[in-house]
Parts: sequence; structure tokens; C-alpha cells
Amino acid sequence: MTARLSHLLNGLRVATREMPHATTVSIGIWVNAGARDETAKEQGIAHMLEHMAFKGTKRRDAQAIATEVENVGGFMNAHTSREETAYYLRLLPEHIDLGIDILTDILTQSTLPDVEIERERGVIIQEIGQSLDTPDDLVFDLFARACYDNHNLGRPILGTVDSVSNFQRADLSGFMNRFYGAGQMLVVASGAVRHDDIASRIDASLGLLSDAKTAKRLLPVWSAGRQIVTRDLEQSHIVFGLPTKAATAPDRFALMALSTLYGGGMSSRLFQQVREQRGLCYSIFSFASLYSDNGVFSVYAGTSASQANEMLTVAADELASIAASVHPDEVTRAKAQLRASLLMSRESVSNCGDALARQIMLFGAPQDDAMLLAAIDDVNENAVRDMAAQLISGNRPALACVGPPTELIDNDDLGARLTA
Repeated sequence: MTARLSHLLNGLRVATREMPHATTVSIGIWVNAGARDETAKEQGIAHMLEHMAFKGTKRRDAQAIATEVENVGGFMNAHTSREETAYYLRLLPEHIDLGIDILTDILTQSTLPDVEIERERGVIIQEIGQSLDTPDDLVFDLFARACYDNHNLGRPILGTVDSVSNFQRADLSGFMNRFYGAGQMLVVASGAVRHDDIASRIDASLGLLSDAKTAKRLLPVWSAGRQIVTRDLEQSHIVFGLPTKAATAPDRFALMALSTLYGGGMSSRLFQQVREQRGLCYSIFSFASLYSDNGVFSVYAGTSASQANEMLTVAADELASIAASVHPDEVTRAKAQLRASLLMSRESVSNCGDALARQIMLFGAPQDDAMLLAAIDDVNENAVRDMAAQLISGNRPALACVGPPTELIDNDDLGARLTA
């Protein structure tokens, strides 16, 4: 599968991944602006703007946008993260012109109708309420605050009821005008596509698009905080974590291998020690949230209040144990999982488009699959052990919990377990 990248004269980037055996196309526009780029008064505005893009343009109302895509069997969606907003469609190759026209229309000709703003405001407030009512959603927002305190990365992507209630049309158009420009946008198509054809079509549609500001992001300071919300629940939903490197760090593959062997599957240490050997929880896993300039390595688990501290100490002990010793078989198994995950993801046109977009947003160019596989193969026991040691060396953990009343282990005491 060939990945290519072109730059139009106005600075807009166009990338494709041609998949010879694909019979469908995924095409989308990624904007290098997300929740992290909001001002204090704009909390949630990137997400609301994502919703509003589908609510009417100069040529189409909201129903027409949805109907035209579904008339040809297409699928349309969008997402907002802390560092990006993406709008994308999946459809048959013969309808690529419609897909480009829809994307161009909603991102350059959106009218942001007042009636739709009020309607969507209510929808998002309901979405916020649903998140607050869902403990295994809420705990991750609390954990972000525990990690970053008042930095933008510590705020919920959805915003708050107060912030969303106050957005007006001028606020939405202001955010769009600041960031939705050629230099901040990337068009990605994958599947049954040809690069020159897609680039030509995008140039005809967006070649005159003006530029926009580059997002200026402040590096966060690790807060190592603690966020506890008491709820009348059967389980305590807990996340704890440590700061780590950015998504572009050369040793990120060692971090991936570490997360996999530590808490990435049924053979992982966390699953075996916490669930299988001690029966302390049903669900437990580790994960890394990596951004353009920093990252967090974390563990999530749901357990009873009476067993929460035992779960936390066992999880801490296992991470400390990895920093001391890793068996070659563990690393071999983790690398096999990473290789398989990468190759399996390449069978999906949507996954290929997502991966290509993220690579270009972070590195400025596509990453060759053979290079990625070679980097995974290069990971060894020393690299994994060193990565674990870096995580626990001098770093106080952050912690969040939603659940029944309990006296959870102090952050300092948990940190001491990590370095014991």
C-alpha cells in the first residue's frame, strides 16, 4: 500500500494511501485544532463546532447533508480530540465527488443557524449529563484534571454545562475562523483511490482556501493530583498514571511494548496478577495517552471499594517489577501483538486513513509500515525495562476515582510502592 503526500499552493496538505484490493473509499479532513486550543471561556467549543458543521450550509440544510450521503449508501461522522477535529466519510469510489463536495461545503460554507445552535446546545448538554452519569466515562475526565489541573489538557472535551450554555454564533465562527484554514488542515483519502486524482479534485475544491492561525500550545506541568467523586455504586472506577514522553518520541515502541505486556491483554501481568490470581476485578488494563509534546501512561480498573487498595498496590508492584526484570518471552509476545495489530489495522480503509492522518499531523510525513515493523522488532528486554524505570523514577502518580466511600492509598504512598 502506497502512501503519498502533496502540498497545494495555499498550504493545504493532501495525503492518500492506495489500497489495491479495496472496493470503498474513506475520505476526511483533519483540522489541527481541538479542545487543547480553546480559551478558558471556550471550553467545549471545538466539540460543539464539530456538531454544528453538519447542521446547515448555504446550499444544504441538516437533513439534506445526511440524506445525500445516505442516498448513495455512504457513512458520515466526525470526532473531536484534545489536539484535532476530524470530519470523514466512507463511500463507494464512484461517489467521491459527492464526498468531497459535502466535506468542502460543511467546512467552508457552514451557516451556523441560530435555531440549530439552540437545538444542538441541548443535545450536547444531554451528552455532558450522560457522561457525568457514566462512572467509567467520568473517571477519565477527572483523571485528566488530576494530571494537568487547570491546563487545557485537564478540561473535558465536551466542556461544561455553563460554557456550552453561553456559546453564541459569533463564538463558533470565531473559533472556526482562527483555525479552519489551509495550513491547519489535512485531507486524507484511503482505499480505492489514486493520489493524483484526489489531489486534483481537492485543488479544484479547496485550492483557494485561505490560511489560518497555527495553534500555539503551552507545555503542561504535571500536577500529580487527586480527584475523588463519591457515588452510590457497586464498584470503584479508578485510574492512576505517570507522565511519559510525547507521541513522537523515538522510544515510543518500547512504551507500546511495555503497555502490552503490563496490561494489554489476557496474558499481561495485570490481567494475570490482579484478575486471574487474586480476583480483584473484572476489567483492568494499561494504556498510553500520547500528545504532540507530552504523554501519560495509565492504568484503569473497576473493583470493589474494599479491594481498591490491594488492586492499586499490586498494580504498582508489577510495574516496579518490570523495571527490575523482564522475561524475553514477555517481550516477544508483546511485539507479536503489536505487529499483528498494525497489520490487521491496514485491512480497514478507515483505520488506514486515521493512521495516515495521525502520522502526518505528528511527523509531517507518512510513516512507512516496514519502518514501523522494524522499530517494533528492535525493542528488547532492556528497552522495556528502561522505559518502566523512566516512568517510576521520581514521578509522583496522579489518581482519580468514582465510587463508594473508601480511604484510598495516598498518592505519595502509591508512588513509594512504584519505586520500592
